[in-house]
Amino acid sequence: MSTRRTLAALVATIAAAGLLAGCGSGDAATADAVAPKGAKGTDINLGPDQQRIREQKVDAIAAKLPAAVRGRGTLTVGVATGSVPPLSFYATDDKTPIGVELDIATLVADTLGVQAKFQPVSWENLFVGLDSGKFDAVFSNVTVTEERKEKYDFATYRKDQLAFETKKGAGWKVNGPQDVAGKTIAVSSGTNQEKILLDWSAQDVRAGRKPVNVKYYQTATDYYLALQSGRIDAYLGPNPSAAYHAASAGQTEIAGTYSGGGAGLQGEIAATTKKGSGLVEAYAAALDHVIQDGSYAKVLARWGLSGEAVAHSEINPPGLPKPTS
Repeated sequence: MSTRRTLAALVATIAAAGLLAGCGSGDAATADAVAPKGAKGTDINLGPDQQRIREQKVDAIAAKLPAAVRGRGTLTVGVATGSVPPLSFYATDDKTPIGVELDIATLVADTLGVQAKFQPVSWENLFVGLDSGKFDAVFSNVTVTEERKEKYDFATYRKDQLAFETKKGAGWKVNGPQDVAGKTIAVSSGTNQEKILLDWSAQDVRAGRKPVNVKYYQTATDYYLALQSGRIDAYLGPNPSAAYHAASAGQTEIAGTYSGGGAGLQGEIAATTKKGSGLVEAYAAALDHVIQDGSYAKVLARWGLSGEAVAHSEINPPGLPKPTS
């Protein structure tokens, strides 16, 4: 199977599995959209030899691991096979999982003095693996929610961000509802970003400004074609895939970002473990260490996600509220 076919298979399932279930803000995409043919000017390494940034063991932090995990010397980490660049996806050999999620998990495992063993599975099986004890952790764009906190413990490591992606050189910045008034913006139907965009449009109308002209397309390729042809002013989607596309294609730029949790809460992406497993304190301590020593920042910069950096890892912070019926 070719790399393009592998990427296409991955991204075609995103709305049902990866980002949509992970942070409540998903989007279907295609291989052309996330890895444009002939893209130049990017230093992103997509090969199987990732030359990952590594850490040294910190004994005081490693001591926080349960004895059984320390004894076996490995950390079994679940990652979603249905995700997209730059989160977790396959390298150019079509078999090696790579991405920012694996890089951060590697830093954590190194700090804890154990080896990360990655297990790519479908989205729903990430939680099955946690429930059964198969996985010690999941690093797979999982957003903290109040509902998930009933079953799992979380140690945060990235902001859950949405992004307005515009044509390169547009010179337009988005900071709030007033900046999208009268603009034509594409968004995926049924997503969290659609809810936010429609709410902003309603705020604009109440303030006497023009509403947003909201457009819907079937695939990310359609969105980007509309953007390049000037049929839309921006595309609102998950920041990781937007930032990756902007970096790899060189035809777009990020005009602004916004919390996936909306105005009232900054959404947080977190290392996830079974509630009461005794692992979350070790993960948070390891994450704080790599944040402080700079290796974490290097990993985020490597994948174009510096804007999603957190100052420290929080254990079980306020999460997205439970959906109301």
